[in-house]
Amino acid sequence: MKWKYLVLMMVIALSLSACKTDIEVFKDNYRLDITNSKLNWSEEDTVQISLLDDASIGIDSVVWTQNAARIDGTDGSRLSRKLKNQPYGNLTFKATVYKNGMNTTVTTQIKRLPTQKAKIYNYKILNTYPHDTVSYTQGLEFYGDSLYESTGQYRESDIRITNLETGATIKKVSLPDSQFAEGLTILNDKVYQLTWQSKMGYVYDLNLDKIDDFKYNQSQEGWGLTNDGTYLYKSDGSSKIWKIDPDTYEELGYIEVVSNDRIVSKINEMEWIDGKIYANVYTTNLIMIINPANGVVEAAINLNSIINEISNYSEKDNVLNGIAYDKKNNRLFITGKRWPKLFEIEILK
Repeated sequence: MKWKYLVLMMVIALSLSACKTDIEVFKDNYRLDITNSKLNWSEEDTVQISLLDDASIGIDSVVWTQNAARIDGTDGSRLSRKLKNQPYGNLTFKATVYKNGMNTTVTTQIKRLPTQKAKIYNYKILNTYPHDTVSYTQGLEFYGDSLYESTGQYRESDIRITNLETGATIKKVSLPDSQFAEGLTILNDKVYQLTWQSKMGYVYDLNLDKIDDFKYNQSQEGWGLTNDGTYLYKSDGSSKIWKIDPDTYEELGYIEVVSNDRIVSKINEMEWIDGKIYANVYTTNLIMIINPANGVVEAAINLNSIINEISNYSEKDNVLNGIAYDKKNNRLFITGKRWPKLFEIEILK
């Protein structure tokens, strides 16, 4: 009669697995429905989203977000969002539902790409300067008359001030061996530096004395970093560029980098120049010029021929990665990981 016992045990097991707790029922109850779903979304469209309450549990309140940024003025079960002047790429909408002390989040998204193609620019080299071949360049930035650099690799990472003319290191601060340094930027006399996968950033004064540290939240990793004079902008290895409060380190939302035919990932070193984000795409010899309001790649600088100047170039390691703009003298500089040269270039439009 063992088979009867086994059948009984199976029935009991199935019955137990079918019994959900109140919180499980609550979390499984809600979903989002795009009521006017379409394949191609234009600037003139309005996306309509409904929060469905399948078991009629009800809601106390709802918080809506778009690309992790809170949408003010909406707290009900319906969202109507005009797409004019909204970012491109995957627009991700989330509704966090609150009821009787419980909360759950449901998600939906639409995808939209711009119609215009990016312009392609060439360049010419104006000046060449020496660059430390030990420096695995991750971030590069002018501030006043000083050139700051963040260098990577475990047990090699540091932050330094560099002499442009000679390539010599003026001052250097090493990171712990467990940290892999990434991008840097300077805002209000504070130097912000990312690390790769430890979800930790550091803040220094202009003399490279550490004054604070901060943790990442929703963003995946630390790659590139820049600022617009008010906020920080951080890439994380994906197609996303996160907007960050420089005082609280709160991630305020993100844009996705897009061209007319694809979403562009591996956004790396970044520099803010004349209202645009100049960004290297990792392992390529392109610098994208990105509209920070909507993520659209408006142009790209083709630097493929620059590698002919680099004797130790490697398409998998010693790649282009370093963009610095001398705002005071209107000069643009580029270099790469362990490159022996740093170039001042002019963009040919």
